Amino acid sequence: MSYHFGKLPDLAPLLIKIAPYLDKYGYMAVFLAIFTEDFGLPVPGETMLVAGSIYAGIGNLKIGFVVAIAWTAAVLGDNIGYLIGYRGGRKLVIKYGRYFLLNPKRLATLEAFFDRHGGKVVAAGRFISGMRQFNGIIAGISGMKWPRFLLYNMIGAALWVGVWSTAAYFFGYELNAIYKFFVHFEYLILFFLGGLTLILIVWRILIYLHNRHKESKDNPSDRH
Repeated sequence: MSYHFGKLPDLAPLLIKIAPYLDKYGYMAVFLAIFTEDFGLPVPGETMLVAGSIYAGIGNLKIGFVVAIAWTAAVLGDNIGYLIGYRGGRKLVIKYGRYFLLNPKRLATLEAFFDRHGGKVVAAGRFISGMRQFNGIIAGISGMKWPRFLLYNMIGAALWVGVWSTAAYFFGYELNAIYKFFVHFEYLILFFLGGLTLILIVWRILIYLHNRHKESKDNPSDRH
């Protein structure tokens, strides 16, 4: 039984390219694509999830297995990314961060911020290309506590897998319109996060300059 990819003009090229892997490896293709994408490798994990769910919709795979395997791969992949960031990333930031105006004190401030709000970023970021691939690494570098990361990672993976598998399984022929909506929504999220990041950076710079000015007034001898 074959799927009419011509019904999905924007997605068709990539879906057709990965279809042979699904035909040959089935569930393993879904697992490996999502698993490797989630610690930074340039693999179309989300597209494989969509294609696997479409295959389930036409009876070639079981949707329950696709969902379980995709969720497991997403959680495991992100945790590999977290381990990479936690074990090696922070040392690199401390060693070379001064070249990017990121000294240990500023890094501690960022770590505290991510520890307070990082859960929301981990959960929502799975829907954003770029953040999905590096969420775990960034969380590891920032020093986010692993149990907290794991909890929000599991929630985010469940939401992401649930949304895309449901859309592809039940609305495969209309997936093109659904995909365009999510891409549009993704850019809005990126715009919002970019603006928020800029505001936080400016805010931290102003606080830094204020503290320097205050220290200079409190210690006149430092001027000499």
